[in-house]
Amino acid sequence: MNETAAAFLPRERWLILATATFGTMLYAMAVTIASVALPDMRGAMAATQDQITWTITGNIVATAVATPLAGWFAGRTDAKPILFYSVLGFIITTLACGFAQNLEQLVLARVGQGLFGAPLVPMAQAIVLAVFPQNQRSMSMAIWSMGAVLGPIVAPMLGGYLGEHLGWRWIFFMMVPFSCGALLAIWLFIPKLRLGEGRPLDWTGFLALAIGIAALQIMFDRGERNSWFESMETTIEACVAALGFYLFVVHCLTAKRPFLDLSIFKDRNYTVGLFLVFLFGMLNFVPMVLFPPLLQELRGYPQSIIGLLMGARGVGTFVAFVMMAFAGRIDPRIPMAIGFFLQGYAGWAMANFDINLTTWGVAWTSCLQGFGVGLCWVPVSVVAFSTLSSRRIPEATALFQLLRNLASSAFISISVAVVLHTGKVSYAETAGELSVWVEGFKYLGLQQAWDIETVKGLTGLSNEIQRQSLMIGYLNAFKMFALTSFAAIPMILLLRMAKKP
Repeated sequence: MNETAAAFLPRERWLILATATFGTMLYAMAVTIASVALPDMRGAMAATQDQITWTITGNIVATAVATPLAGWFAGRTDAKPILFYSVLGFIITTLACGFAQNLEQLVLARVGQGLFGAPLVPMAQAIVLAVFPQNQRSMSMAIWSMGAVLGPIVAPMLGGYLGEHLGWRWIFFMMVPFSCGALLAIWLFIPKLRLGEGRPLDWTGFLALAIGIAALQIMFDRGERNSWFESMETTIEACVAALGFYLFVVHCLTAKRPFLDLSIFKDRNYTVGLFLVFLFGMLNFVPMVLFPPLLQELRGYPQSIIGLLMGARGVGTFVAFVMMAFAGRIDPRIPMAIGFFLQGYAGWAMANFDINLTTWGVAWTSCLQGFGVGLCWVPVSVVAFSTLSSRRIPEATALFQLLRNLASSAFISISVAVVLHTGKVSYAETAGELSVWVEGFKYLGLQQAWDIETVKGLTGLSNEIQRQSLMIGYLNAFKMFALTSFAAIPMILLLRMAKKP
C-alpha cells in the first residue's frame, strides 16, 4: 500500500470516492446534456447543423485545452480548492448557458463550462488512484467510472423531458442543483491532498499546445463549410495547428522544465494506453451527437423519447461497470477487446439502418455500444497507470484526459462533416437520376404528392430526396465509427501485463 493510501481510513476512502464520482458525473452531464436538445437549439438560434454542434465541440475543446493545467495546479496547491472553485465556476457558466440569447453567447458559455469542468475528471481520477491501494484500484476505478455513466443516463432522460415541456434552457438549469450538491460534498469530504510536485508553469509549451488544439478543432468544424483545402482559411488553420504541435514537441524536447515531461512515454503500458484512450475518445460521444438530429428531423421523434433512447446507452454502460467492479482477476485485455468489438458491431448495425428505423433498433444498438464503452473504460484506465510511479499520476491523468477529449471533439466534427458532405453528394446523384423516375410516379400512385409540374410537388420531392440523402450521410458516419472500433483491437496486443506474485 502506498503512503498516501495508508493515511486514510476505509470510511474516508469511500466518502472521497463517492464525492469524486459525483464530480465526474457533472462533467459527463455537461457534455451529453446538450445533445438531446440540438434540434431545438438549432431552430431557436437560427443555426446550421455544423454550427450548432459547436455547443458540444466547443465545450469539449475548452476542456481539452484546460485539462493539462490540472496537473500543474495539482503540484501548486491542494486538490480541495481546485475542485471547489472549478465546480463554483461550473455553476456560474451553466446558468449563463440557460440565459444565452444567441448562438455566440451560448457557445461562449459552453466554452466557459468546459474550462471550469476540465479539472474535475483528471483531479477526481488522480485522487481515487492516490487514496486507494493497488489491490483495490480496479474496483475503485469501476465505481468512480459510474459517474461518467450516471451523467449520460440522467442528463438525456431528464433533459429530454424538461426540454419538451419547458424549453431547451431548462436542460441547463436542471444541472444547478446537482452542481450545488457536488460543491457541498467537496467542502465536507475532500481532504487537503497535494497530488503532484510544485513547479513553474511552462507558458511556451502550454500556449503552443493550446493554439495547436484550437486551430485543429476549428479546421475540422469549419472544413466542410469552406470546401476544405479549397479555402485559404482551412489551409491557414491546418498550418497553425501543425506549427503549434511542432513547437510544443520541440520545446518539450529541449526545455529544462517542459510543460510535459516526455520521459513519461518510456512507460510502455502508459503509451499504449494513450493510443487506446484516443481511439476510445473518438467513439465515446459520436452516437449521442448523431442520433438526436437524425431522430427528430428525419423521423419526427419528440425530445422525451429521444432522451429515453439516449439513456439506453447509459444503462448498457452502467451494467458493464458493475460487472467490471467484480472482474479484478480477469486479464484486462480480454474485456477491452470485447468492448471495442461490441462497439464496432453496434456501429455496423447502425450503419445498416434504413430511413424507417425503429425505437427498438436505436435502443438495442445504443445499449450495446454503451456496454462496450463500459467494458473498455475501466481496464484502459487501470492498465495505463499500472506501472507508473505515484508522483507521475497527476501529470499522466491530465494528458490521458486531454487525448480523450481531443479525440472526442475532433471525431464529432469529422462525423458531422461526413454526414453533410456525403449527404450533399447523394442528393446531387439522386437528383441527377430524377428524369428516370418521372414516368414511374404515375404507376406508383405518387403523381399527386410529387407532381413535378407544380411547385408544391417539386418541393415535396426535393424534401424527400434531401431526407433520404441525409440518411445515407448518417449511415456513412456510422460505418466510419464501426471501422474505428475494430481498428483499436490490434493495439491491445501491445500491452504487457505485470506478473502476479
